[in-house]
Amino acid sequence: MDSGLYSAYTALRTRTEALDLAANNLANTSTAGFHAGRASFQGVLAEASDAMGSQVGTAVNSQTLLMGHHVSEVQGVIAPTGNPLDVAIKGTGYFTVKTAQGTRYTRDGQFQIDGKGVLTTKQGDAVLNAQGSVITVPSGDVRIAADGAVSVATQDGSAVVGQIGVMDLGSGGAVEAESAGMYRAADGVTPKVAVDTTLQQGAVEGANQNAVQGTVQLLTIQRQAEMMQRSLSVFYNDFDKTASEELARV
Repeated sequence: MDSGLYSAYTALRTRTEALDLAANNLANTSTAGFHAGRASFQGVLAEASDAMGSQVGTAVNSQTLLMGHHVSEVQGVIAPTGNPLDVAIKGTGYFTVKTAQGTRYTRDGQFQIDGKGVLTTKQGDAVLNAQGSVITVPSGDVRIAADGAVSVATQDGSAVVGQIGVMDLGSGGAVEAESAGMYRAADGVTPKVAVDTTLQQGAVEGANQNAVQGTVQLLTIQRQAEMMQRSLSVFYNDFDKTASEELARV
């Protein structure tokens, strides 16, 4: 009975953590470049064979351990904006930016140019090239090519002034950082220049999970958490009853 109580408790705890993840996904369905988190589970008794097992027991044992979560790599919908400083990534990879917390990665390409002529995110963090250097953009008509090359057309002609770096962190290599849509490289991951990836000027990638998907996911996990809570209550009451009966015989 105590093992059942423990399984129910750990299952409830993991669903509570998954609920927080689902709530964060839903809250950021309108955040540009946001990629939703996905949780993975493993049951400690998944390999056990119990012909007399109950539906509640199966549910508890199959959702006991939260093995971790990863950032979904599904492409979000790309929407044209007409703003020449907006850039969307088509394919894998992240823009590299310099923040107060260190190097971070994002797919939010709503860029701007600060007072010093540096290409930055809308939060004011400098956008870096593949070598980790900032990109300075002089006044003029800005053009951003599919390979990330930034050129500026002036009365004196056109010239390439830099190239936006798009780095690939590999499968599972991105970890959500300080704010929604901002990621850091997981421990042991070495970012590489993304290949087979292009940029689209004048467009922004939306979140890769819409509100309907997020709501369904949240409600599903809520129901599972409620099931685990009821299971915990059943195990606890039975355990308490058994303990009372045994103590009375002593």
